[in-house]
Amino acid sequence: MTDGVDIWEAAARFDRSTAAKDEAGAEQERKQVLAQFPLEEWPRLPLERYALGLEQSGPGMTYCRLMEFGTQSLGSIKGGSAAKHIMYRHNSGEWRLAAPLRGMEPQDAWERLRAEFLRALTAVSVGDFAAVDELEILRFGPALVTKTLAAYYPEHFLPVYSAGHLRKFLALLGGTSGADSPTWRSNRRLLELVRSRPEFAGWSGNEVMTFLYQDFDPRPQTRTIWKIAPGERARLWEECRDGGFICVGWDELRDLGEYQTDTELKEALDANWPSGSARSLTTARRLLAFRDLEAGDRVVANRGMDEVLATGTVTGGYRFDPERPEFRHVVPVDWDVSHAQKLSGPQHGWRSTFAKVDPTLFARLTAHRAGGSPALATSSSTDLAPEDVRAVLDALERKGQVILHGPPGTGKTRLALSAALFMAGRADVINTDPVRRSAAQAEMLGGEQVHLVTFHPSYGYEDFVEGFKPDLSATGPGLTLALTDGVFHALCDRASAHPEQTYLLIIDEINRGDLPRIFGELITLLELDKRGLPLALSVSGRSFSVPPNIRIIGTMNTADRSISHLDAAVRRRFAFVSVGPDPDAVSGTVGPLDLAEFFESLNTRITRHLDADHQIGHAYLLRDGAPIATEDDLAAAFHHEVIPLLEDYCLGRADLLHRILGSLVDADTGRTALMSPQDLATALAAEFSGGEPSPDA
Repeated sequence: MTDGVDIWEAAARFDRSTAAKDEAGAEQERKQVLAQFPLEEWPRLPLERYALGLEQSGPGMTYCRLMEFGTQSLGSIKGGSAAKHIMYRHNSGEWRLAAPLRGMEPQDAWERLRAEFLRALTAVSVGDFAAVDELEILRFGPALVTKTLAAYYPEHFLPVYSAGHLRKFLALLGGTSGADSPTWRSNRRLLELVRSRPEFAGWSGNEVMTFLYQDFDPRPQTRTIWKIAPGERARLWEECRDGGFICVGWDELRDLGEYQTDTELKEALDANWPSGSARSLTTARRLLAFRDLEAGDRVVANRGMDEVLATGTVTGGYRFDPERPEFRHVVPVDWDVSHAQKLSGPQHGWRSTFAKVDPTLFARLTAHRAGGSPALATSSSTDLAPEDVRAVLDALERKGQVILHGPPGTGKTRLALSAALFMAGRADVINTDPVRRSAAQAEMLGGEQVHLVTFHPSYGYEDFVEGFKPDLSATGPGLTLALTDGVFHALCDRASAHPEQTYLLIIDEINRGDLPRIFGELITLLELDKRGLPLALSVSGRSFSVPPNIRIIGTMNTADRSISHLDAAVRRRFAFVSVGPDPDAVSGTVGPLDLAEFFESLNTRITRHLDADHQIGHAYLLRDGAPIATEDDLAAAFHHEVIPLLEDYCLGRADLLHRILGSLVDADTGRTALMSPQDLATALAAEFSGGEPSPDA
């Protein structure tokens, strides 16, 4: 069962006719694969017909391109980089090879890879599935290999090729997948479970796939919603709307599938747009997110910062279309123009091509109907966890406790409280106005289930677990000590009394305390598989256990102390979620200064001359939750917050401060140049200009 739905009841209710169209398409695509790449031709298949990145000497796609981009009804392996194909030719002309093939000539590498494909196909043809597990090179392309086996031998495999999805489907049907189980073995195990159940009698593999993804989709249900501009001032909107797609520029990069990491893509951006290097890492990450959009993801098309042209649902995977004259990076989208509307004001972050859209804002956008009155948003629409909150919740589910770490001012405590609000059923106030959110937080912290504490150097075991403290109620002479429960002990007692509820402890500045001394022997009991085990406390000798329904969120500034300095026993028991500077949060302008560009440029210099842990957070450039908007506010933030912080980081070294702030600081004395707030905005724009390496929104 999942979410209260029994899979066997769901299977009995499933309308198998809904898969008929895909069934016919899958069979047609399978015949296409067999016609273009007959099994008997594999022993002689040339590299030119296999690999991505090679020009075609004849008609048709290469095998890898056909399997990824031309056979969607057979099951998708789209998304991520071209590394899934084990070997491919990068647009730089360099061959990218999986680890067992590195150092070999491309033709030699291909002959070894082709030999393993042949051994796998031969083994499956005679039912020797275990032999496929022994093929080392094929393990570097599990999705492609599993789809290949399913295309040639559909009676032996299901059209499901994601290892993560297979594990979840196996668990759903009561099975398990070994830690070292290759994707094709997990696929076979799932097929065996399906065939063992009468509910699936007579079902085809395509029907099983359609049912599982339709009713029990394992993909996150709260994926990021992206705002994507269809060209400058939406000049390509009509083409995108009528053609059913969204497209972006950066054509010089060519196929984004050839980039495995954001660092590799950043280097390509820097090479093509050197003047925009300050923002290239952010751009690289957004382009990879665009590349990895999946069917069902939601997007928004905009014109400027205050107009929605449509909302859309992604219908397929990314492709690079070299036949287009420009904006060749394309994702298919089913657009809904009934949500077109003029917003009441500009949206932060919408000046760039890409921006994240908060789920609550998206709910309001989709509640609107062009030409009509806005509808009320349903309660379920506000129950979606934002992406950053979902990352925290996932870490808590996996480990039981998590530390949010990052430079000062990145919103770690706010994120911890946001996760607490979501867990408390108050997702509606996470991104609401500060007054309403503050009231909800106060109410939550005044209750029994969420407790907030701040660690400091004098905080000890007696404050956290138990200890003897002065008894203020004693009336006799002299000092009377009484055994007193600490905050964690008290919270655990409440959690034990209500096992059906989750109790949360938020520890702000967790790294400022002496963690081994504070947690003491309880550090062992934090592990999820040790929850409920009794242990004698060192002070009182009382038996104590940490109940399973306790969760802990800690926050730490990496500028004060890096993760590596934490006690090893503590590190092993916590998950760690990085909370970095967010340029979208400070999207705006002050006079000639682009705040987001200044923010990213400054942090790029800090990272280069200090390190990433000493970057400044976006909170330094916010006022009441919004980007600073006046020269006076900018001057106050720069002189009274940013400069003192950087002076502290630079330890009095004027030359280091000068390398970070340039002409705004005297290289010999470290003195900051004095000027009017209006001139400061101009000086910062001149010093930190660079621009985003792209066409903007």
